[in-house]
Amino acid sequence: MKIVRLQLSDSSTCYAQQTDDGSFQRLNGDLFGELKTTGEAVSGKVLAPLQPVDILCIGLNYLKHAQEGKADIPENPVLFMKTSSAVQNPGDPIVLPRKLNSDQVDYECELAVVIGKTCHNVSKEDALDYVLGYTCANDVSARDWQKNGGGGQWCRGKTFATFCPLGPCLVTSDEIKNPNSLTIRTTLNGNVMQDWNTDDMIFDVPSIIEFLSASTILAPGTVILTGTPHGVGFAQTPPVFLKEGDSVSIEIESIGTLTNPVVAEVV
Repeated sequence: MKIVRLQLSDSSTCYAQQTDDGSFQRLNGDLFGELKTTGEAVSGKVLAPLQPVDILCIGLNYLKHAQEGKADIPENPVLFMKTSSAVQNPGDPIVLPRKLNSDQVDYECELAVVIGKTCHNVSKEDALDYVLGYTCANDVSARDWQKNGGGGQWCRGKTFATFCPLGPCLVTSDEIKNPNSLTIRTTLNGNVMQDWNTDDMIFDVPSIIEFLSASTILAPGTVILTGTPHGVGFAQTPPVFLKEGDSVSIEIESIGTLTNPVVAEVV
């Protein structure tokens, strides 16, 4: 099932099933329990599929991306975090920071994994049983703050407002049997910048879940960003960073396309 979260004309929100023709039918129930279609047609603004309880992110997780950054292949998944307030809706703008200015804001297409039930010390073999579904993510990154302004930590450059677009829908796990066999790409102003496959992950999705849940509780609603393939802006010659007026799209096979315009923060 493709699930969307809609903001209706009265500003309330609801979940809906996206049908094959692109229309929506209202769903009743609990996202982490049981959702049932009512058959009622509904329309509204498409929001990020959920408000995550936590956003856990894996860096340097595609082989060719690690190579383009001249980074060592990690022995364990490299973990950093974004705040839930960084989430942005499909179609709403990525805002370039100006209060803490950055001129090196980069795009990163990523497969996002949504945990559907409490996950603690799970094995790789059982890990996908804890996945509610998958969506597209853009791990927007201010490279100057990530590399030089964060005291050696990545979070400052990764978690500015709007730096985690998610959407446009949540595809339930029964429709994606193998999350490590999906084409994934970024298009910037109509130009393809990243175009690869999730089979290049150094740590596949089950391994990531096993690692993150080890001695740690992943609550329902945890979103895991699984890394980006090669072709990011800082690795281009010359580097390509997001600028006001740009439009960036993340597309993942079997999920859809997440598009956001780019604007500058007004301070």
